[in-house]
Amino acid sequence: MTVYELAILGSPSDHERATLADTIGEMIADFGLTVGSEVRIHDGQSVRSRDRRNAFAAVYFGGDTEIDVEVANELKEASLPIIPTVDQSGDFGVLIPGSLQFANGLRRRSDDTALAELSTAALECVGLLRAQRRVFVSYRRTESRAAALQLHDLLNSRGFDVFLDTHDIRPGEPFQEVLWHRLVDSDVVVMLDTPSYFASRWTRQEIGRARAKEIQIIRVIWPEHTPTRLTDMAETVYLNPEELLGADGPIVDATVESIVLRVERLRSMSIAARYMSITGKLRADVEKIGCAVEAVGAHRAIAIRLLNERLIWAYPIVGIPSAETLNDVATKAKKAEQGEIPVLVYDHIGIRDSWIAHLAWLDEQIKAVKTIRVSEAGWALAGMDE
Repeated sequence: MTVYELAILGSPSDHERATLADTIGEMIADFGLTVGSEVRIHDGQSVRSRDRRNAFAAVYFGGDTEIDVEVANELKEASLPIIPTVDQSGDFGVLIPGSLQFANGLRRRSDDTALAELSTAALECVGLLRAQRRVFVSYRRTESRAAALQLHDLLNSRGFDVFLDTHDIRPGEPFQEVLWHRLVDSDVVVMLDTPSYFASRWTRQEIGRARAKEIQIIRVIWPEHTPTRLTDMAETVYLNPEELLGADGPIVDATVESIVLRVERLRSMSIAARYMSITGKLRADVEKIGCAVEAVGAHRAIAIRLLNERLIWAYPIVGIPSAETLNDVATKAKKAEQGEIPVLVYDHIGIRDSWIAHLAWLDEQIKAVKTIRVSEAGWALAGMDE
């Protein structure tokens, strides 16, 4: 059953169209989805046949401003997301139809041959990847401060919300509590593996807890440093001496840009792994209490049949819930005409106590969505059998 639909419009070359479709296919495979089954990719001719109930987004390649402009305008009138895109040197004002210039565009980078950045943007628009783009930089200040600052600034310029302890913890805040809170809300950890990285219990804990939460890690290994622990990271970058401009950085431009691209691709793997983990725990608790998972719908919603035959829809989410998250779930459930109050399921481990109290307050005040911890899913769902 198709639950996500995308359209590639405008003037892509055959190679660009195929590359974008292939990269999207690789990313959705992390979620156990396939193009042609759960995900359909349209062109300008087939997009009018899309299922209006499914999550949808379009990518418009700039070039000939007459190609697919009529159907793109129809999508715009339906308030559906459209991403205008041009190449590295392209002019949005010339290559994108005037009616589509209301939307923020994406300039394709020449070094992103797989179109990873464009693929993740499209998957964010359909809700398969969360809109928040969060990265945690783990490092020893005494050995890699300049490189950490460089990555912080570059990732920020690429649209990521980057956590760096020296920048993002305000004076007077509880340092470790805030740090763990930000870690569990991150998609990817960039680990700057310098000679004394594992000599610090704090960096050891950061990596250990990232792995415990199934957050993907990019390990950047300093020149002439032989790593001795945790070699099974998702991504490893070995720096050569000429790629480091000083003992603690910065890293040469070409190499640090390639690291950022790896973050872009690894992000979908990380979100998928964490989503599959929380879904697996939810499914196990559902079965433990004798209920049943009946279907998986759009926006990764899970249909659960309770013992009294009542059907509820659960929305597992990755990271830390907020009022915005609750509103997003309520909006999606209403659009899908599910009838019942949706249930947001999240992993509370690592979240600050003050935020947990805030979520409890939101649960009392906002009746359009109910929140439950995945560790208590069976208990909570059994209590909903009324």
